[in-house]
Amino acid sequence: MCTPQNWQTQRPTIQERTKFMLNNDLFSDVKFVVRKSNSEGESESKKVIPAHKFVLSIGSPVFEAMFYGKIAETRASIELPDGDYDSLLELFRYLYSDEVNLNGRNVVWVLYLAKKYMVPSLADKCCKFLRDVLSTFNVFHILPTAEKYQEKELIAQCWEVIDNKSEEAVKSDVFTTIEHSLLEAVVSRDTLTINEIELFKAVNLWATKKCEGQGLEATGELKRRILGETVVKAIRFPVMKLQEFASVVPDAKILTPDEVINFFKFFSSAVAAPKGFLNSKRSGPPTPSGVPKYQSQHRFPPRRRELYPKY
Repeated sequence: MCTPQNWQTQRPTIQERTKFMLNNDLFSDVKFVVRKSNSEGESESKKVIPAHKFVLSIGSPVFEAMFYGKIAETRASIELPDGDYDSLLELFRYLYSDEVNLNGRNVVWVLYLAKKYMVPSLADKCCKFLRDVLSTFNVFHILPTAEKYQEKELIAQCWEVIDNKSEEAVKSDVFTTIEHSLLEAVVSRDTLTINEIELFKAVNLWATKKCEGQGLEATGELKRRILGETVVKAIRFPVMKLQEFASVVPDAKILTPDEVINFFKFFSSAVAAPKGFLNSKRSGPPTPSGVPKYQSQHRFPPRRRELYPKY
């Protein structure tokens, strides 16, 4: 980079002058080597970002310890295997100028770096960005990130989206990729607003995709084993309509033949709901007053009781 003569005179504020030093070899006393993906993300190369220890250290206690601590880093070039060029550049942009360019591709990585290098104001900006773009299309991408970094407000907003727009959320492409622990948390919620048959379809698809991902035939027995009893028993089969149940559930083969027969007997009012399956409709999300939006309804008296994403 060719540095113009008397460049300082053209930048009257300290912010402008410091910003000029971003990714600039001028006065640089350390270099960071990071991976750089191409536009399609298919191949990677290494790129170098020149930096200035003083600027990084006054913005991050981690960089301060790295460069001025008891065991200071003396290497002129530092390789960061857990970062990428675009995200690290945004971290540095913020440290050099209080500005950051966030988008759906970099925000999670920038948040990671903000947490790693203890820059809470940047982490707050990342979380605000995620809250602003939060939707049913990306909620299952954002929620695990929010939980990883214990961002309580963002976590609450994610669950609010899942509760209020449950059917849209579980029909998103991302839902089939979520971890089992999150699947269990979703289907166990009483506050969802969804037709139970649609939830079952989404759960069945999740299990099918998991089988396919392992190169295995998606048999009913294997799907049930992958789902686990907690997930299966959290599906409220008794609140389904007979036609819904009959047209979808038996073919999935997740329930045993005996369970299917018992449910058909239940729908004909011959027996009570099979043991272990909840017999009450989900209450739906609470209103501001704290009262559930939808009151539970029972056929019989109850025996017991979420880039790259589209941001």
